[in-house]
Amino acid sequence: MELTTVDIDIGTRSPTVLMHGSDAATLGLHPLDRVHIGTDSGTVVGIVELSDELVDPGELAVTRRLGHVDGVVEVTPAPRPASVEFIRKKLDDDELERDELDRIVHDIREDRLSDVELGAYVCAMYINDTSLAETMHLSESMANAGETLSWQEEVVADKHCIGGVSGNRTTPILVAIVAAAGVTVPKTSSRAVTSAAGTADTMEVFCPVDLDAKAIRRVVTETNGCLAWGGAVNLSPVDDKIIRAETPLSLDPHGQLVASVLSKKQSAGSTHVLVDIPYGEGSKVSSLADARELAHDFRRVGDHLGMTIDCAITDGGAPIGRGVGPVLEARDVLSVLSGSGPGDLRRKSVRLAQILLECAGADADAGEILESGRALDRFRDIVAAQGGDPDVTLSELVPGRHERTVTAGRDGVVTHVDNRLINEVARRAGAPRAPGAGLELHHRVGDAVARGDPLCTIHAEDESRLAEATDHAERAEPVRIRPPDETLVERV
Repeated sequence: MELTTVDIDIGTRSPTVLMHGSDAATLGLHPLDRVHIGTDSGTVVGIVELSDELVDPGELAVTRRLGHVDGVVEVTPAPRPASVEFIRKKLDDDELERDELDRIVHDIREDRLSDVELGAYVCAMYINDTSLAETMHLSESMANAGETLSWQEEVVADKHCIGGVSGNRTTPILVAIVAAAGVTVPKTSSRAVTSAAGTADTMEVFCPVDLDAKAIRRVVTETNGCLAWGGAVNLSPVDDKIIRAETPLSLDPHGQLVASVLSKKQSAGSTHVLVDIPYGEGSKVSSLADARELAHDFRRVGDHLGMTIDCAITDGGAPIGRGVGPVLEARDVLSVLSGSGPGDLRRKSVRLAQILLECAGADADAGEILESGRALDRFRDIVAAQGGDPDVTLSELVPGRHERTVTAGRDGVVTHVDNRLINEVARRAGAPRAPGAGLELHHRVGDAVARGDPLCTIHAEDESRLAEATDHAERAEPVRIRPPDETLVERV
């Protein structure tokens, strides 16, 4: 069938085309079927959506994802990608072969799967998980699907946290310590997906983070380290597309998690990697046994990929640090580097840095590097090299001007600080898009409080966001209190 193309500007990540229902019926097409579109320069494949309002009979509306397609084109039905059958195979709990995983990764990279099919892939991985062999093959395939960085140094250190803990902004502190010790640590980090801030969001308070490969090399040459956003470098781009499908239902399949992390580390040229695995209520990993199993898989897959992997199993039952949100977490980072700051963030950062230094074979004392001010100096060097102000002070890191403090409704003891609810309150306040939004915690589990004592202060950059976040905090109680004389006995 010959159709006349018209451009349509709609936000889509797949090569979508819009057809009138009558034309689709003539070709026997349904929504999400595929068509070959023949042009003078060749053939492209589009994923069909139907609309009798946006296109007329005889027209084919094409999006920018298809490239330059104009004029009269020949449209014919196209078969589904072979990877769709492989996804169905995984849904049936059958193990996938290397070439089948390669085809799935290839089709995700080329945007040949619809959102429904990509969602089915994520569900298949979540329901049935992966064997060790599948995880190894998937890691390799995802690493090979994007750009790669290579380094002359024999040891290239890196660190990753699987997430799930509010605050927990250890990476900038760790990178500053490790780089000051003379170890190469080109850290590429993510932005927030479901949390109030990712490392890249927090670092963007200090300096630009959207560095390309050339800029990363320059910064690392000057300072031994960097703190860049991985999305600007196109390392393991398939991972970013899979994460987009995982996010709506907060799915993070075990094997896919390992493949996602290690494919990006291999793409970044890392040789020695520390993986932080928090566990506890509200974390991605609920039990110590599950955390140990995950650590075991990280190490085995890392060995297969030729990387040295160390895993740190850490307490993820409560937030780390005081601030949650880009500016507030940046304040915690700078205060720790300057010699004060939240004690839990300081201790965890030093301990993780020491493990990574030992993993990399460096004879250095992480605590001494922090205490001496060398880590702060190196952090400022990195900020300057990335185009930021190295002399920024705590007084200049100002959170949102609209604020409200949530107070204790009774005397008692703080028994729980819920990571998920804390993140949700901060996001309702506007984080991470509004850098100054978030909340500041005033108490930890075990602290005694009196009626009227501040529990947390919520910051926002506009009043409506502040009202929404405050209302949610007061209803959901992310910081919970038990009266001091209440007996912990429950009758069931």
